[in-house]
Amino acid sequence: MYHVSEISLGLHNVEGELTARAAKRLRVRDSDIASCKLYRRSVDARKKNDVHFICTAEVTLRPGVQVKKNVLQRDHKIQQASVYQYHLPESNLLPVRPVVAGFGPAGMFAALTLAQAGQRPIILERGAPVEERSRDVEHFWKTGSLNTNSNVQFGEGGAGTFSDGKLTTGTKNPHIRHVLETFVQAGAPDCILWEAKPHIGTDRLPGVVRTIRQTILSLGGEVRFHSKLDHIKVHNGILQGVTVCQEDGTRYDMPCGHLILAVGHSARDTFEMLLQSHLQLQQKPFAVGVRIEHLQEKIDQALYGQAAGDPALGAASYKLAVHFPDGRSIYTFCMCPGGTVVPAASEEKRVATNGMSSFARDGRNANAALLAGLTPADFGSPHPLAGIALQRQLESAAYLTGGGAYLAPVQRLGDFLDRKPSQRCGSVRPTYSRGVTYTDLHKCLPPFLTEPLEQGIRKLAGRLHGFDDADALLTAVESRSSSPVRVVRSSALFAPDARGLYPCGEGAGYAGGIMSAAVDGIRCAEAILLESQNAGWKR
Repeated sequence: MYHVSEISLGLHNVEGELTARAAKRLRVRDSDIASCKLYRRSVDARKKNDVHFICTAEVTLRPGVQVKKNVLQRDHKIQQASVYQYHLPESNLLPVRPVVAGFGPAGMFAALTLAQAGQRPIILERGAPVEERSRDVEHFWKTGSLNTNSNVQFGEGGAGTFSDGKLTTGTKNPHIRHVLETFVQAGAPDCILWEAKPHIGTDRLPGVVRTIRQTILSLGGEVRFHSKLDHIKVHNGILQGVTVCQEDGTRYDMPCGHLILAVGHSARDTFEMLLQSHLQLQQKPFAVGVRIEHLQEKIDQALYGQAAGDPALGAASYKLAVHFPDGRSIYTFCMCPGGTVVPAASEEKRVATNGMSSFARDGRNANAALLAGLTPADFGSPHPLAGIALQRQLESAAYLTGGGAYLAPVQRLGDFLDRKPSQRCGSVRPTYSRGVTYTDLHKCLPPFLTEPLEQGIRKLAGRLHGFDDADALLTAVESRSSSPVRVVRSSALFAPDARGLYPCGEGAGYAGGIMSAAVDGIRCAEAILLESQNAGWKR
């Protein structure tokens, strides 16, 4: 099998063109190819008068057909490849069932891996099943009545369930393919296997999440919803057990020798508990800012020129960054084409925002997080949880500036740059469902955020025409882009002061999105399976 990359295809090439061009590159006949399918596809829009696709084909030749050596030597964009297969590590049955705290991407893939290895994991999820959770989220968006344990941050599927469902990552781990294939088996569209910027969409993610849960259950796993990790018991540096708090406030203890801690970046009370339990927590750089909204058609035109609106392209997306001489930077994150800005609070009287898109990405607006990078020097304290305190301070200020009831403070970009309050919107209408208050965001954002945003927006406009459109809207505050805390772990992935406890995923400071979190979950599960093998436990 061969991967043939750098194949140019027009937006509307007829079926079979990929095969013909791959055959030409391989110097074989079309009829010599047994199968040819897309392995990767991206958009090349560097020349606005020639927007096209760049593809990698996965080609299998008929028996007896070979590619000449000189072809492979001259064309380095042709690589021999093999079919990817994930193999579970060998393991022995653990004497006590492993526990996974949190059922977002990290916890879900950790639990799935353990279940596939026959370990029958117990999953603790403080929130609700995805069906119930969806109703809780909709209720909050409509009424402002917040369930602090079942919301955009907490519940089955994690924070990524109410997002664009982006599956892009800078992680090069081979498990990436396994994660994508697992999503497809669970009902995600096949195109995520070959799109350069794959996404599932908020409308499809709940069904995918539910299917993975059912698979874990069928393999002997157990999911306990409305069950929060409340305490850990450590003796002589070894994990002995956990305490679980249920929805009605009752608690129970259970023995636990292996705990994967995948609680997400918003489990602030859990981090406080870990600190009280004498685990090592460190401050970690993170980013804070706003959601910026533009008209999607303007983004399409800026990126695709005359090809904008072509159904083959769909809604355009961007990723931008600028770095300043003083070490500061601003960048866009979690860009949601054709999406909406959503209320994402998990604590009362605090406003936090996020973005989401359906699979079709057919909304009127584009939105993205526009963030300024922060370091521990900005936190104002050496305390390990000082970053969380800063998040809370900004979210409380946004709540007050918005006028309460989880209304979000909003400002036209032109007014923000002129430092004058906004009275109304222009051509870009806000999509934040709880409602907005037009104001001056300088009231709730400190200078160390507003100043780099002001400088950076003007620079980013030089990279994406129209990014500084005066009618673009800024909605505060985007504060949950990543965790401001890292739970220290050893090279063997367990906490040095609590052997058997595996800090995992985005909340613990080891991932930055759905894919990297899922991969980290697999890695932590594999570490437990390896330990079971080394310990010599028998089934």
